[in-house]
Amino acid sequence: MTLSNLFWIFVAGFAIWYWWRSKAIKDSVLQAAKRYCDSMDVMLLDDAVYLRGLWFKRDDRGSLRVWRRFMFDFTVTGEERYQGRIIMLGQRIIHSELEPHRFGPFH
Repeated sequence: MTLSNLFWIFVAGFAIWYWWRSKAIKDSVLQAAKRYCDSMDVMLLDDAVYLRGLWFKRDDRGSLRVWRRFMFDFTVTGEERYQGRIIMLGQRIIHSELEPHRFGPFH
């Protein structure tokens, strides 16, 4: 086995690990978005969240963490779409919000 082969095995292994870990994080954020929408009496649309930002930031203790911003769509009346956000720092959700929207019953 050459050094080149070991390098490519490492790259492939890292890519697989990163994909698997990203999927697990996205699944946990989707569950959090569902709970948040339920608590705010709105309906999550498309059963999906989308990663819209990735950065490195320091937490309260000064440790460098991965900062992620996920977006999702929701509705109140079933007629209009609005966006919501969930911010993660490391493994913790630090902020959830819905953009301003109309209030009204579901149809």
